[in-house]
Amino acid sequence: MIVALGAVLAVVLLVVVLWMLLTRRLREKYAFLYLVLGLVLLVLGLFPAVLDWATTLLGVQLPVNLLFAAAIVVLLGIALHQSWELSLSEDEARRLAEEVAILGARLDAVEGQLASQRGTQRQSRADATGEASSPSA
Repeated sequence: MIVALGAVLAVVLLVVVLWMLLTRRLREKYAFLYLVLGLVLLVLGLFPAVLDWATTLLGVQLPVNLLFAAAIVVLLGIALHQSWELSLSEDEARRLAEEVAILGARLDAVEGQLASQRGTQRQSRADATGEASSPSA
């Protein structure tokens, strides 16, 4: 009964990951790890003797200890990968914010130049027509 439950849960994991891939809710680089994990769980669910064999091979006392140790290693790997991706995203966001600030400063400078040119043109037109410029209230 437990063996069938493990296989069913592995199939559910694979179906959910594939559905998320098809609906673009999960990127391929993240889905790969979950697909491999689902396949490993499916093999362990269908053939529990593989876990017993690996336990004997690695010298672990109980198969459940090996399973928990492997789960901890996988979770630590996922956490490390997510931290790395977050660091890359933060660096990209900082770079983009700096670029936007530089472009904003350039735009302000260009707008300032245009405004001063318009003011100079108005003044020279008023001088040419002999009108005195009066300040607006």
